[in-house]
Amino acid sequence: MVRVIVDGTPVDVAPGSSALQACEAAGKEIPRFCYHERLSVAGNCRMCLVQVVRAPKPVASCGFPVSEGMEILTDTDVVRRARRAVMEFLLINHPLDCPICDQGGECDLQDQAYGYGTGISRYHEDKRAVTDKNLGPLVKTVMTRCIQCTRCVRFTTEVAGTPELGMVSRGENAEITTYVEKALTSELSGNLIDICPVGALTAKPTAFHARSWEYKKTDSIDVLDALGTNIQVQARGGEVMRIVPRVNDEVNEEWLSDKARFSVDGLKRRRLDKPWVRVHGKLHAASWQDAFVSLARRLDGVAGDRIGAVAGDLCDAESLCALKDLMSALGSSNTDCRQDGAWYDTSAREGYLFNSDIVGIDEADALLIVGSVPRHEAPVLNARIRKRFLRAGRGGFPIAMIGAPSADPTYDVTFLGDGPDVLTSLLDGSIPFAETLKSAKRPMIILGHGALTRRDAQAVYEACRTLAEQSGAIADGWNGFNILHTAASRVGALDLGFLPGPRGLAAANMLRGGVDVLWLMGADEFPIDKIAPETFVVYQGHHGDAAAARADIILPGAAYTEKPGTYVNMAGRVQRAFRAVFPPGDAREDWRILRAFSEVVGHTLPYDTLEALRARMVEVNPVFASIGSVATPQARLPAQAEGTAQKTTAEFSAGAFRPAIDDYYQTNPISRASPTMAECSRIYAPVRAVAAE
Repeated sequence: MVRVIVDGTPVDVAPGSSALQACEAAGKEIPRFCYHERLSVAGNCRMCLVQVVRAPKPVASCGFPVSEGMEILTDTDVVRRARRAVMEFLLINHPLDCPICDQGGECDLQDQAYGYGTGISRYHEDKRAVTDKNLGPLVKTVMTRCIQCTRCVRFTTEVAGTPELGMVSRGENAEITTYVEKALTSELSGNLIDICPVGALTAKPTAFHARSWEYKKTDSIDVLDALGTNIQVQARGGEVMRIVPRVNDEVNEEWLSDKARFSVDGLKRRRLDKPWVRVHGKLHAASWQDAFVSLARRLDGVAGDRIGAVAGDLCDAESLCALKDLMSALGSSNTDCRQDGAWYDTSAREGYLFNSDIVGIDEADALLIVGSVPRHEAPVLNARIRKRFLRAGRGGFPIAMIGAPSADPTYDVTFLGDGPDVLTSLLDGSIPFAETLKSAKRPMIILGHGALTRRDAQAVYEACRTLAEQSGAIADGWNGFNILHTAASRVGALDLGFLPGPRGLAAANMLRGGVDVLWLMGADEFPIDKIAPETFVVYQGHHGDAAAARADIILPGAAYTEKPGTYVNMAGRVQRAFRAVFPPGDAREDWRILRAFSEVVGHTLPYDTLEALRARMVEVNPVFASIGSVATPQARLPAQAEGTAQKTTAEFSAGAFRPAIDDYYQTNPISRASPTMAECSRIYAPVRAVAAE
């Protein structure tokens, strides 16, 4: 450690730290615009000037390295005058349109102008104006407000991996623009809004909708992928207006995917707000009591093995637990959370988790991706893979992929092939990357749903597992064999055992007519025409998607922003979300619907409160008692039958791995109801669009 004196206070910092970091470690607030903790240092705004004893003039603290015994002064007359001068220069060409700027109230320039501005301007010349850029349907530009901090340029280049922004010209003519006049193509472009310190980049879909101080802010968890991104839901009245990320270094750092951020307008469209009952082929609005009575009559006399339930991708753990208990009370073991037909090794929890945890990517030194496109399945996780790739330097973090990606992965990848037969070559060492994995100290294998939803999923899984053991990806102190999930509810459902019981039917068999009554809880991600015509369908959910149109009874539930809930991310981290707004109309929280119906049908569930239900979840699986943490996975996976790998490698099906997601912007009922996501799908899905100024 290096000892530095900051305003007379000694502080120890790591070697290589900057003066700004030393000042912050000492509790001093240093103003800045261009500096960002997760980006490279640019040093071009000069707002972070401090005085270093024996230095001839103030220095930019963000790029000034510390040395033993350095004395830093942060609040001298010299420093104050220097910062005031910098602020005056920044405001020379700024339009000062705070009253109409969406950034007003949360603008760094606005805040620091109060601290370092003079209140009057000595500049009487004409201000410059810059042409706005069309960056696509998500990010709105007012480039006259830009102060050339280059945070956006560094973010797209370093974090997103899509270097489409840059600075052109010099001096007063300098401006940020796209290199070849095209729309941004990153799935993380909304983060430009967060890192922009002024109002140059704002959210286009919500422009001029509300002011930042009008929002009620609620902590929640994103459910549009399986990463478990920590978010803040911002609402005004009864409407969710905005979703922004919260900082959690162990999960999402401070980034958020575009789908999670901009699908917010889908929360108020195509909503189910009252129960519906189909009579003589037509759906009619009904009261809760009438709907429950109709459903109870339909279930009367139906054997338990003729009733089934399929859970969707956005369900909270509380509703999954209640639905499983209700099915058990009705005598049914036909429960399944795998509407995509995925196969998992459920003999132990390590068989279906991202075992290294998300932060384990930072420790890996070789990576094999099988049947997955992380850029679309978990964009924020993909950004962490890219960060590890960049930090290791060229060749320091070799990455290979099996399966044809639908997009540039944003880092250098060696494509080994597009089918499972490549795994055989890796196991026998005939492909050079096999030696790369074996020579790595902490190799990692990521197995995606492009492989786990195939007919030969078990064979692919066993081959990858054997490869992981051979290469040292599963060893004492390290488990780098990871499953990359795409559904937010999947790990929680597996933890609760929401799977077919003894002689129970899987989802595919239930759809083919294996049951007389099929309960779909938010399950929409399968071809609805697969449901047998004679099957009586109960749909419990929050959007009028395809499954609701097929239903005989519709029970309106609450979206994830409208209920407190527990979600388990792909790494097994149990996290809690809180209610931001109330559900519309007569819609209710899903577990409350199930509890109320259980009483009508004569099988009352043994919990009346959310706390009692969560106690039941802990009883089913103790992992739900540990909120916010990840249980340390076992170093090894469950015992593998002798000879299994050799047998299964010969059972591969022909054909390449297909991406689990065809259209990143249209993967769930919320995003399909969102006009913004529909526009993104129209622009980006078929061909990457070219945006003209």
